[in-house]
Amino acid sequence: MAYNPIKKLAGDTLIYGLGTIVPRLLNYLLVPFYTIWVFDKAQYGEITELYAYVALLMVLLTYGMETSFFRYANQYKNDVKAVFNTASSSLLVTSLLFVVLILAFRDSVAGWIHYSGHSQFIVYIALIVALDAFSSLPFAYLRYENKSRRFSQLKILNVIINIGFNLVLLILIPRMLPGQYQHFWLYRHVPMVGMVFLSNLIASASTLLLLIPELKQFRFSIHKELLKKLLSYGWPILIIGLAGMINEVSDKILLRYFLPPGSHVQSIIGVYGANYKLAILMMLFIQMFRYAAEPFFFAESEKENSKTTYSRVMTVFVGATWMIFLLVMLFMDAFKYFIGPAFWVGLQIVPIVLMAKLFLGVFYNLSVWYKLTDKTLYGGAVAVLGAVITITLNVILIPKYGYVGSAWANFACYFTMMVVSFLWGRKIFPVHYQWKKVLLFSVTALLFYFISIYLKSFSTEIRLLGGAVLMLTYIGVVWLGVKNEIRPPKASPSVS
Repeated sequence: MAYNPIKKLAGDTLIYGLGTIVPRLLNYLLVPFYTIWVFDKAQYGEITELYAYVALLMVLLTYGMETSFFRYANQYKNDVKAVFNTASSSLLVTSLLFVVLILAFRDSVAGWIHYSGHSQFIVYIALIVALDAFSSLPFAYLRYENKSRRFSQLKILNVIINIGFNLVLLILIPRMLPGQYQHFWLYRHVPMVGMVFLSNLIASASTLLLLIPELKQFRFSIHKELLKKLLSYGWPILIIGLAGMINEVSDKILLRYFLPPGSHVQSIIGVYGANYKLAILMMLFIQMFRYAAEPFFFAESEKENSKTTYSRVMTVFVGATWMIFLLVMLFMDAFKYFIGPAFWVGLQIVPIVLMAKLFLGVFYNLSVWYKLTDKTLYGGAVAVLGAVITITLNVILIPKYGYVGSAWANFACYFTMMVVSFLWGRKIFPVHYQWKKVLLFSVTALLFYFISIYLKSFSTEIRLLGGAVLMLTYIGVVWLGVKNEIRPPKASPSVS
């Protein structure tokens, strides 16, 4: 049977999806759990804000080592373990140093981010980030060896443990011992919001223990020349990752500082964070695609039809992401119940965030031009531009439009990054993308979305029926556009 790269990528995406979409969907169940049964808007705002710091720190503590590992593992195929040991040893040293520094200055750090009196939150966050950063290399090694099932099993177990402890600490013990549980040492020293991070910490520690079979081959060893190469390749990836995470989470932090005086800051952040989560399907699909696509793009780069393959992947990807956009927006009457009714006031940001994530996904597809040509610094420049746009627009728009301004800043950032990356990539690593099909999918999806807005004036039954008709029609359009793309490409010179 002829090798079909599109089907292989789709298969890998689905398998990695088990390790990405299943855990994150399970984790997403915590959103209705938190917003409906446990926390009010202000408390959920604290969780949203603190996890924004976790995301930023995670990028800093991994500093591009995963991507560097893939790059040099493919170059040093006869000595992959040396690459793994050097990268893992580097992460171990920096993670330990980070924990020591945070433990020494936890009270000061808590004060800097306006959480004085809750230094335990800072300690939990530091330990979570350190454990996850070190664990990232064993997970990358599993991806390199195509052990996607093992990868997925561990990711799912991590989330099950996290959810389990959330249920025990936030629901089971308080309900089994009403009026008594507050006297336990743990509940006297850790607020209920802190139980969320404590549960995460237990899950991260458990995952590291479950990775012991992979870590048995680890030996603390730093090959100086190899480390220099890893860091040299990785530091632009760090810039890209940090800038990308600024684009993703800085709005949750900046809202505190730029909302008009007198605003209920934590409640507003809570509403924004909960509605942002309604873009979960888009974010999940993009994340699972990234896990599969990164090693796939490197592996395909040496093949004759590589650029043709990248073009075909883009076509299928855009069709799929607009499908997710329509699924959420056409059936918002159902999706809104994933968050508490108190949070529905922010539903207006959902289409903006969904489109922003779609643009981000296209940017990831376009990123082959700087990753395969070792021009990661250029990719870093695009990401930094996005971060500048994000911060600037948040500062300008939040005082006037609140969290809606943050959503539009996210949209503008990823749209600009997508366009700039496309124009720059055409000059360095030109790929003839099928823009007619991409445009057809985009225009059709947006047309159907605006029709759904018109249907809002009708009954729920008519809205759902109309949504189903529009959804099926769009699926038909996409299928007609991509059915030839999933067939093996004919042997021909790569597009240049």
